[in-house]
Amino acid sequence: MVHNVNPMLLKGIRIYSEDKIIENGYIKLKDEKIAELGTLEDLETEEGFEVIEIPPHCQAVPGFIDVHIHGVNGADTMDGTKEALDTMVAALPKEGTTSFLATTMTQEGKQIEHALLNAAEYIETQSSNGKAEILGLHLEGPFVNAEKAGAQPIQHIVDPDLGLFKEWQRLSGGTIKLVTLAPEQPGGLEMIRFLKENGIIASIGHTDATFEQVDEAIEAGANHVTHLFNQMRGLHHREPGVVGAAFLRKELKAEIIVDGVHVHPDMVNLAYKNKQSEGLILITDSMRAKCLKNGMYDLGGQEVTVKDGKAVLADGTLAGSILKLGHAVKNMLTYTGCSLEEAIEMASVNPAKQLSVFDRKGSIAVGKDADIVILDENMNVSLTFCRGTLSYKREEN
Repeated sequence: MVHNVNPMLLKGIRIYSEDKIIENGYIKLKDEKIAELGTLEDLETEEGFEVIEIPPHCQAVPGFIDVHIHGVNGADTMDGTKEALDTMVAALPKEGTTSFLATTMTQEGKQIEHALLNAAEYIETQSSNGKAEILGLHLEGPFVNAEKAGAQPIQHIVDPDLGLFKEWQRLSGGTIKLVTLAPEQPGGLEMIRFLKENGIIASIGHTDATFEQVDEAIEAGANHVTHLFNQMRGLHHREPGVVGAAFLRKELKAEIIVDGVHVHPDMVNLAYKNKQSEGLILITDSMRAKCLKNGMYDLGGQEVTVKDGKAVLADGTLAGSILKLGHAVKNMLTYTGCSLEEAIEMASVNPAKQLSVFDRKGSIAVGKDADIVILDENMNVSLTFCRGTLSYKREEN
């Protein structure tokens, strides 16, 4: 792990800035922020800055933001330990992720509470020492539909319970930013209204809602869909379902797992053609096995087998992914032919706007956090800066 807090100057790079592409550009990073950027012709002084010459075939893009990630490198949000979150924030810059929502899952209430308390304490004291930033929590379950449980343990699923949620939000220190729930369950719409009133994202997921029920959820304030296509009522010509609503309703931003396993590449392309880049958010939904070898792992007390890029429960149900967000960006470019600007919109801009942190994250602009990823000519992550600190440098073979 490389650490440096000196002011830095990145030189000779194509920059995908907030409003334009700058060829042969420079970026100055100082006091955790982007202090200056432009073309090398406009660069007045290098004094006081550590200069990093970037190869000409590389590009600077804003750090990726993962709004749905359970774990990585042997650690999981539900472990409820400081060590687990330390592992996650240290590992994620390797894939270009500079901030994220630590995601819980359906479990016994006390276990969820333990994870929330742990994360709240961590978020309150986290420093910007070259690690990814936890922007808050994504509560995935237990307020979901058992018919669409996927890898969420059915025995712990409960109907949306506003009293319980308020207690959990109190324990989390107000850090729950996104809640996945099934709007058709008793109490679902009431909870969505509460979330909307309190500036929390209400996401439709693990749900058997009809098209009409999704419209009711939108009316109540839902504006997000959890892992499009996975564990939801699919597209049918007489009942458009959740997928049909996601395609047709501009109010909904849809997460999508672009690993070629959870969603067929052509279905990814179909979603892209329907939602366009402004309607999609790339996520990993990754579990602790990411960055580790094939083998047996735990997810919410269930045994998961990881083999050749796929994580499954004993009955073959997909159980989260081992996808890296940088790979999701590459896959999106390959599967859809979208531009890099559009991929940036899906991996950085949209999640930042959805989380109301676009004033400081999600794009390369003066005054914003210096969260920057350098991609090589093959779109692989070469360097990652988290709030102005060099967090990851790929070792050249």
